[in-house]
Amino acid sequence: MLAAILMAGRLPAQSIADRYRPDANRIIDAAMNDSTAWTRVAELSERFGSRLSGTPALEQAIDWVLATMKADGLQNVRGERVMVPVWVRGAESAQLVSPRAQNLPMLGLGGSIATPAGGITADVIVVNSFSDLTAKAAQARGKIVLFDVPFTSYGETVQYRARGAIAAAQAGAVAALVRSVTPFSMRTPHTGGMFYDSTVRRIPAAAITLEDAEMLHRMQDRGARIRVKLVMSARTLPDAPSRNVVGEIVGSERPDEVVVFGGHIDSWDVGRGAMDDGGGVVVAWEAVKLLNRLGLKPRRTIRVVGWTNEENGGRGGQAYRDAHKAELEKHVLAIESDGGVFKPQGFGFSGSDAAFDIVKQVGSLLDRIGAGTITKGGGGADIGPIMALGVPGMGLTVDGTKYFWYHHTEADTPEKLDPREMALCVATMAVMAYVAADLPDPLPRAAPTH
Repeated sequence: MLAAILMAGRLPAQSIADRYRPDANRIIDAAMNDSTAWTRVAELSERFGSRLSGTPALEQAIDWVLATMKADGLQNVRGERVMVPVWVRGAESAQLVSPRAQNLPMLGLGGSIATPAGGITADVIVVNSFSDLTAKAAQARGKIVLFDVPFTSYGETVQYRARGAIAAAQAGAVAALVRSVTPFSMRTPHTGGMFYDSTVRRIPAAAITLEDAEMLHRMQDRGARIRVKLVMSARTLPDAPSRNVVGEIVGSERPDEVVVFGGHIDSWDVGRGAMDDGGGVVVAWEAVKLLNRLGLKPRRTIRVVGWTNEENGGRGGQAYRDAHKAELEKHVLAIESDGGVFKPQGFGFSGSDAAFDIVKQVGSLLDRIGAGTITKGGGGADIGPIMALGVPGMGLTVDGTKYFWYHHTEADTPEKLDPREMALCVATMAVMAYVAADLPDPLPRAAPTH
């Protein structure tokens, strides 16, 4: 009868925004009066420091998070086993030998092999693109290739970090250097993952600073002979056990249906992993804790996950997919925060058009804090494996102006994060996760493609 009345237009249906605005406002108000998120990411990053996969620091951090989640009252707190790669940086250095002597700040790229014990001393050829290297391939043989490629976007410029060693080896080079992937530098090198190709010889690869890459380029333009000594002792060890961190609010009516969200608990072995991505884990964790405190128990389960090994393998996201494959039909939404927890702007969403329309209505609940913009296309590396199997996905969108200033550097410390902006991120994640978990019907999925 009620449905007929609604359809006849005699009683307007209550919109999602109207239905959930009181709860959303409670969540936002409570989050803005709580600075625990910043305090907690500071403790995580300073108590344990950097947390590269395979290190005691990562496992100790996971133990602490699990114990603290239990103390916070989260349900079903557990670590889910994941085997992760183990890469050890070791001692490393780069020195300019000619046209003058100077130490060059550097960071070996994750996954790189070592140089011979005495290092590699060779002339350097500077190129500004893969096509430039192809044109100068005859000159690159036996040399160290330096890719001096200015930052445009991360997705575009990171290709030189990821595949530079392959391209340089194809040209017969003995090592590869890349200009750090950043738009701004204070002579700080940035590390990150790289790849090899089984069809070409493996050569060592490292990043140098923006300033030094430009200096060497100008030296080459002036006709100087550039010679560098590169020493790296990196090594790869057998895989080791780690864990995904998991905690929940169990749903009141449909506990087997799940909204999963979080970030990655591991970091590179430089800095303290506060911005990338301790903050992403903490804001999701704090969002669940906040909902618990407010007594907001949604119909569905909200599961916070700190995925392991995002930085140099993605094994955590893959293991989560494999461990929960039978349940993925009942995963109604996955949300990831891995772009820094700066001032939130909204979310990027990947899923059906019908679900996008619903999520946009939920986003309007966040307009009062400037975080309600929902755009098409979003997700994250850790939720990518389950998104590929049909789970709708979202990535938290923030003001990323300064993110790549500190990304994968010694400068990734909690001072780069603002307590108020982190509280806004907690509010944004909590509202989206809560409403998605409490809607009468799950978000509609796109029809499978074959």
